[in-house]
Amino acid sequence: MDYTLFYSPATASMSVHWMLIEMGQPFSAMLVDIDTGAQHQAEYRRLNPAGRVPTLLIDGKPYGESAALMMLLAERHPEAALAPAPGTADRADWMEQMVYLANTLLPAMRDWFYAASDGDPVGADAVKALARKRIEATWDRLDARLADGRHFLVGDTLSTVDLLATTLMRWSRNMPRPATQWTHLGRYIAAMRARPSFIELNAREKLTDWQNPSV
Repeated sequence: MDYTLFYSPATASMSVHWMLIEMGQPFSAMLVDIDTGAQHQAEYRRLNPAGRVPTLLIDGKPYGESAALMMLLAERHPEAALAPAPGTADRADWMEQMVYLANTLLPAMRDWFYAASDGDPVGADAVKALARKRIEATWDRLDARLADGRHFLVGDTLSTVDLLATTLMRWSRNMPRPATQWTHLGRYIAAMRARPSFIELNAREKLTDWQNPSV
């Protein structure tokens, strides 16, 4: 199996990048510098007509959409155990949480960051206010799931839900109320940031913020 990931640091590609590292799966990584508009260049648009990251070449064929890619990789590599196996008790919960994050949280995050550029700047404040409400409602929901002391969001082992959710929690770091301010999420985030794969991910993407304090 041959994988090439087109990524930009700290963007929607981050969760896919993290997953490939966590699995120990060989892959090539190609930086797409969105600050210089590389995502809009014709060569990249041939792979991803929307001009967004990630794009993952799977045996030479391009695919996008981070949540879908993670679900596909989990299916292609069951030995990594990053999704409950079909027919198991946690499978339906895993699918529901992945779709919830993709359909509810990701669009709300997009609205928070790009309200003025994606839509009418005149109404941007109202869009951002609604987005914040939806984002914080998601933190309430996930915090409640962790209130029983569990370590992961689905079942008792790491899954793609944890990788995707933690990536999106990182995006909240400069919001008025970041995810780290929720009691159970704070504990959970510290544990996720301590994972060797997350530390390696930050090193590869040259990110230095939103990490656990050095001991």
